[in-house]
Amino acid sequence: MDLSIVIPLFNEDESLPELSAWIERVMLANNYSYEVIMVDDGSTDNSWKVIEQLRSSNSNIKGIKFQRNYGKSAALNEGFKAAQGDVIITMDADMQDSPDEIPELRRMIIEDGFDLVSGWKKKRYDNTLTKNIPSKLFNAAARSMSKIQLHDFNCGLKSYSKKVVKSIEVYGEMHRYVPVLAKWAGFRKIGEKVVEHRARKYGVTKFGWNRFVNGFLDLMTIFFVGKFGKRPMHFFGLWGSISFFVGLTIFTYLSISKFFFDTTGMTQRPLFYFAIMIMIIGSQLFLAGFIGELISRSSSDRNTYLIEEKKGL
Repeated sequence: MDLSIVIPLFNEDESLPELSAWIERVMLANNYSYEVIMVDDGSTDNSWKVIEQLRSSNSNIKGIKFQRNYGKSAALNEGFKAAQGDVIITMDADMQDSPDEIPELRRMIIEDGFDLVSGWKKKRYDNTLTKNIPSKLFNAAARSMSKIQLHDFNCGLKSYSKKVVKSIEVYGEMHRYVPVLAKWAGFRKIGEKVVEHRARKYGVTKFGWNRFVNGFLDLMTIFFVGKFGKRPMHFFGLWGSISFFVGLTIFTYLSISKFFFDTTGMTQRPLFYFAIMIMIIGSQLFLAGFIGELISRSSSDRNTYLIEEKKGL
């Protein structure tokens, strides 16, 4: 199969018919074999009924319906599991991504040999204050920490080789940093393409200010997990040992000072309590590293979601 198009959605019943018809025109014009996997993330409108109706007239459309809302990362992760195409395209359901970009995104994977190609919405139609400026700040932070030179990490329009999506796990709100996940998995040929950003035609945005706070926290998580996820003792153990050693050095100095040079009681000196505090902190950090090592060697069930229904899968 040439293409799998994964579309996470939440309350997008108005846009789905037009979007699916547009995708179908592009697929037929390029003679692609394809599937469209629509993942309904617990919508409260008629999105699932629309998906069922669309599938009745086009068997290439498939659906996954979550029992409740889990978030975009969960929807992408389930879509990636189900995808069978040689190239996987992700796009949003709100008609702000253009399906006309799909052929070139696929070509860059097949012919240019990219592992992942991220869209760059160079000209945006979002609110400057609430979305564009915060987005630029987060993208700058993500570039700095990940060393991946992309302008728009959070663009929903991306293309992937099949090997990439089968090698990564998207959870929490990590969909913003899929290129970083891919890099940590060993895929380093990551490209970028300027894509059209269309003004929203239906509905309202599903994201508020909290997504920027969550995005920053997820960036910290990505950085830590990517660097120390398999060896947490290297982080906690190092700083725990340093902290404990500094505290022990201060405690030794106070002991020598007490018995040989000074008659002031040890417990009467503020430095004594500082030494005790950082020795305790050091011990706790070391213990956290040890527990982290044990946890990292046990299986995780963090990406299990309640799926109410599937169509075509």
